[in-house]
Amino acid sequence: MFPWIIQWSLRNRLLVVVASVVLLIGGLFAVRRITLDVFPEFAPPQVVIQTEAPGLPPQDVELLITFPIETALNGTPGVEALRSKSTAGLSSMVVVFRWGTNIYTARQLVNERLQEVKDRFPPGTKSPVMLPITSAVAWLVKYALTSDAVSQMDLRTISDWDIRNRLLAIPGVASVVSIGGEAKQYQVLLSSEKLLQYGVTVKEVLDAVRKTNVSVPGGFLVAPGQEYVVTGAGRISSLEELRQTKAAEHGGIPIRLDQVATVRFGPEFKRGDATFNGKPAVIGTVSKLFGADTLTVTYQVERALEEIRKTLPPGIEMNAKVFRQASFIESSVTNLRRALLEGGVVVSIVVIFFLFNVRASFITLTALPLSLLSGVLLLKAFGIGINTMTLGGLAIAIGAVVDDAIVDVENIVRRLRLNREKAHPDSGLKVIYEASVEIRHAVVYATWIILIVFMPIFFLGGVEGRIFTPLGLAFTLSLFASLLVAATLVPALAAMLLLRRGADRPERESLTIRGMKRAYEALLRARLPLAEVSLASALRPFLLRRRPLHAWVALLARLDPRT
Repeated sequence: MFPWIIQWSLRNRLLVVVASVVLLIGGLFAVRRITLDVFPEFAPPQVVIQTEAPGLPPQDVELLITFPIETALNGTPGVEALRSKSTAGLSSMVVVFRWGTNIYTARQLVNERLQEVKDRFPPGTKSPVMLPITSAVAWLVKYALTSDAVSQMDLRTISDWDIRNRLLAIPGVASVVSIGGEAKQYQVLLSSEKLLQYGVTVKEVLDAVRKTNVSVPGGFLVAPGQEYVVTGAGRISSLEELRQTKAAEHGGIPIRLDQVATVRFGPEFKRGDATFNGKPAVIGTVSKLFGADTLTVTYQVERALEEIRKTLPPGIEMNAKVFRQASFIESSVTNLRRALLEGGVVVSIVVIFFLFNVRASFITLTALPLSLLSGVLLLKAFGIGINTMTLGGLAIAIGAVVDDAIVDVENIVRRLRLNREKAHPDSGLKVIYEASVEIRHAVVYATWIILIVFMPIFFLGGVEGRIFTPLGLAFTLSLFASLLVAATLVPALAAMLLLRRGADRPERESLTIRGMKRAYEALLRARLPLAEVSLASALRPFLLRRRPLHAWVALLARLDPRT
């Protein structure tokens, strides 16, 4: 197959070069849209369920809520494990599915099972909620709100109702969770003395508060050419309206809510807190959606936070870089870019030092970016994005992807030089073809030997396999791409650059090679007459480590009497 590919590339060398340039330019645009992340998705598909049961102790939550949900979910197709936790007033459960299960199908199956069991929960229990689909490393950005002039309750309100709603409108954002500060509540603090004084029960107060914050439909009033909607608007819009709510009525006299209770804004009971730089703060955590591009979503979130910062009330400070996952990705990309640059410089120096041929060096260096870019495009075709593991595979491949091109170019330059010394030189294209085919088997075998070293990575299972397989895949695809580039682009460029206007006159052998050959020839002339001594000197440490010298002499004497 390779001889045919090389021959076709030489006949259509202009087409091969143009196609390579198009691939290089188009690949650069395509790579800019590839998904970037810190780690590959190493966690299996999971569905997280939370059920609130205010006031229930952990024992009752486990018995009355967690256990029925586990029973309902057992036997769901694709489920591998169930992990649950019951705390005061809250049941949390993680449903782990098999690798390869569609996450949306998994959520639909879980939702169907939950519908069967939710009516069995004790009164006051809220419906089970499936948390948003997030990545294994879901935290995208953390921001902090601090202020010396604004209360912690107002900071938390701004984070929960202004910032959160704005960020959830960004595609790729799964959730925005705030901690710290004081969550604002409408609180009705009953006074037992006043309840007893007015003869009002707690149940009457609860029913009154529950019923007063509703709107009642009343139908329609039809007039000629018009239609009016009749409703009873009972929604509470202020704290004063809540105070004036009728709690009960005794003897035709209404008893207001503020007569039996203190009505105010107050913080809900705290479970945890937050500080930033030693000051009380509200910390918001922005999590990304499963499969979303980290950098793209991060930039959009940062733009939104900058717009929000300009509209915050005076005295509030926002720090949008408490945590930023994109910084790890940008650092990794910068390191890879530097590794590519340094690798290219080192390869250039080595090639020019040994070949003293600018054209040959250009051909060799062309294979480096084209092979790596082709490997990235193949990763994208497999649905794998750029992350620290794939970047590691590409960094490892930098030194390997140029090997094929270096060996090919060096042999072509050597064969062209030898062809020039013939009395009747052959055609330059024929020499390039034969030189490329001559080393092709050795190059292919060497490539397979390198790939065999990476084969165990593809047999890893579980989390290890999900993490390290992209590294091996990036290296393998880049190496295969370099093999194809060496069989197509290298011969084509050699025919266009190493043949001077069809005269088949390449540059002479470099000064470096001639000097190394003279030194090596002198070394051989000095050591060949002492071949036995050289061999014995090389083997002596190994032999003495295994058994004494006299034992080897005795063994040889037994094998060969002449010894």
